[in-house]
Amino acid sequence: MIRILLLGGTTEASRMARLLADAGMDAVFSYAGRTHAPLAQPLPLRVGGFGGVPGLAAYLREQAISHVIDATHPFAAQMSRSAVVACEETRTPLLALERPAWSAGPGDRWTHAADPEGAARALPDAPARVFLAIGRQNLAPFATRPHHYLLRLVDPPEGPLPLQGAEAVIARGPFTAEGDEALMRAHGITHLVAKNSGGAGTEAKLVAARHLHLPVVMIDRPRLPPRLRVASPEEAMAWLHHVAPSARRGV
Repeated sequence: MIRILLLGGTTEASRMARLLADAGMDAVFSYAGRTHAPLAQPLPLRVGGFGGVPGLAAYLREQAISHVIDATHPFAAQMSRSAVVACEETRTPLLALERPAWSAGPGDRWTHAADPEGAARALPDAPARVFLAIGRQNLAPFATRPHHYLLRLVDPPEGPLPLQGAEAVIARGPFTAEGDEALMRAHGITHLVAKNSGGAGTEAKLVAARHLHLPVVMIDRPRLPPRLRVASPEEAMAWLHHVAPSARRGV
């Protein structure tokens, strides 16, 4: 009996959900619940955390999950680490659906940082106008720096932003390079801080920064335990068919 847990939250996860639904496969889509209005999915939806490794392992057993596909955001490190351990404990096959990271190209002015703290330190000492394109998590390290920040958020903030002199633009991708260049010009942006999440949907800000010759502080992806990985939903479907031949028939 094939029953799949799809850990979602990315564009690739939504594409994966559509492939699973079209194939008539028994699958559950899990959202972390950080977005107030998540995109509708063609699979049964579960929202919220599992309670760490013990809770996830219990869920896998109670729900008779046979396979797990981790298509969470590349920076959802805790969830991915929990999935590795819980799947090992329950002997559940695990596949990571992970889009390739971005890499600097000609004309790019990148400085790499290991984490948000390092990214904050990499900004200049003199006041600058920074497009802080890292979401609403991990803003605290930037609070002590003397900069004006522009944030782009999916949901409106529920209270005051935790940064002095910051403003937020509410928008959901995908974005265009022309739109992001216009946004940066309108706000007088001098620096961009981004997480290396990869993917085409949010790459526009990097193209815009290149056109504007702006320095970029790129936060590298967190290190994760070894796991089997693919880069596309189609490859994930091929994996399912290989490790679970009955998945071809949706049974």
